[in-house]
Amino acid sequence: MAVSEGVEREAMDYDVVIVGAGPAGLSAAIRLKQLAEGAGSEISVAVLEKGSEVGAHILSGAVIDPKALNELIPDWKAKGAPLETPVTKDKFLWLGPMGAFDFSFLAPLMPPFMNNHGNYVASLGNVCRWLAAQAEALGVEVYPGMAASELVWTDDGAVAGVVAGVFGVAKDGEEKGDYQPGLELRAKYTFIAEGVRGSLAKQLQAKFNLNDGKQPQKYGIGVKELWQVKAENFEAGVVQHTFGWPLTNDTGGGTFLYHFGDRYVSIGLVLHLNYKNPWLSPFDEFQRFKHHPSISGVLEGGTRVAYGARAITEGGFQSVPKLTFPGGVLIGCSAGFVNVPRIKGSHNAMKTGMIAAEKAFDAITAGRTGDELVEYEAAYKQSWVARELKLVRNVKPLWSRFGTLIGVGLGGLDMWLNVITGGWSPWGTLGHGKTDAASTGLAKDYQPIAYPKPDGVLSFDKLSSVFLSATNHEEDQPAHLKLRDPTIPIQVNLVKYGEPARLYCPAGVYEVLYDEAGANPKFQINAQNCVHCKTCDIKDPSQNITWTTPEGGGGPNYPNM
Repeated sequence: MAVSEGVEREAMDYDVVIVGAGPAGLSAAIRLKQLAEGAGSEISVAVLEKGSEVGAHILSGAVIDPKALNELIPDWKAKGAPLETPVTKDKFLWLGPMGAFDFSFLAPLMPPFMNNHGNYVASLGNVCRWLAAQAEALGVEVYPGMAASELVWTDDGAVAGVVAGVFGVAKDGEEKGDYQPGLELRAKYTFIAEGVRGSLAKQLQAKFNLNDGKQPQKYGIGVKELWQVKAENFEAGVVQHTFGWPLTNDTGGGTFLYHFGDRYVSIGLVLHLNYKNPWLSPFDEFQRFKHHPSISGVLEGGTRVAYGARAITEGGFQSVPKLTFPGGVLIGCSAGFVNVPRIKGSHNAMKTGMIAAEKAFDAITAGRTGDELVEYEAAYKQSWVARELKLVRNVKPLWSRFGTLIGVGLGGLDMWLNVITGGWSPWGTLGHGKTDAASTGLAKDYQPIAYPKPDGVLSFDKLSSVFLSATNHEEDQPAHLKLRDPTIPIQVNLVKYGEPARLYCPAGVYEVLYDEAGANPKFQINAQNCVHCKTCDIKDPSQNITWTTPEGGGGPNYPNM
């Protein structure tokens, strides 16, 4: 029995415990087992997934670069990896309110790595489901529905594992009849692969000052739907991106539309969370985007199959934190390896998981435990992941400073200069400046936005969308969305910013309610609706909302997303 904060728990010991069954975590697990098999040795690996199944919480575009998969599982095609739709065509549009300018002819002028030739349109959730099967076949223990809610520490302050699988705690904190205290999963090394803005990663970054000397992490929100369209509107392998409408020039972001599989179209909006106008609603911007004449024709007569939303790391090279701490590492989007102009991160996430696995295996083989895997950070800095991120490091800052029209052009020029010179830029390495929360402007300085009412054919409301995400939480559990000060939403955020939580949340979690006289505002949290996008934790201008893990198995259950 192990005792943690006065609670007796069963303990299980592993060589490596991995928190998160996304691309990074599963790739790390597979690589560890491959190395052990090659060395004729044994290594015990557990992967914890808070979703009800592997892939349940995975949401991405996704156009996947198979570079890391080629290294990890070279015969992935023979093994049935669900990368079935190769990219056949790149399209780029600049949208106005009613028309569009097709600038796809400029694609050859873009740096070579921006070309999607050799990439695949796929469901990243299904890729993760397949990776989990490969991991289990190698002997990895994968535990879905097991949320890692807290860290386990050694007496000298190193991470020794995590607590996972706490169930049956009521809203008032009392134990219900089905209470389970959870397990302590102890490890020689703990890999944090929670994805964007993970709760354990946040704690570790604060405790070990992992962000010191780094630029603040930047984020976007991706709002996505999956449609099955009519055969005459389907073009297998077409990858389309747009800039411009419905976003203003000073609001960073764009849209994607990818054709794959059985007449599926992934359509979504990625909005940079450093936007200033507190009246803006990412969800509603996306809904009206679908009515554009260049877009609606693809969807008309089709069926909306799924909906979801997720935050995306956008800070890139200059925002990657220190990757190691005593007893563990950050991998994948827990550290932020997304290539913003490519809108891709899964290949980088996989590779960082593989690098960490290699260094952890060497350390364990040498008899080490619980120290810092400094070799992982050094290897990352020499890897193609770091080289790729360095080439595009100024795209996001230039975009933010100069707006979409000029900033994207300058970003393209800077990428070419970096390619030609091997990493030199006349701007050096630009900083990001403010956090996304601090970028929020005052309500009095902006006009409220009147969004069109959804028609129920192409555009929809938040609640019907959340229904499609199959989101569910056990209602009688402590709120996983925690307010540092419950008075701030009404006394500060409503007065200064119009309480933007009710707008930036893509799931209707936050509301401001009034009495019959239109007075006495009250802030309400509908935690049951939460799709785990983490936008509130990032964008709240008072940094008053903290996202924590609910009971394992709660949240969305995304199909083919």
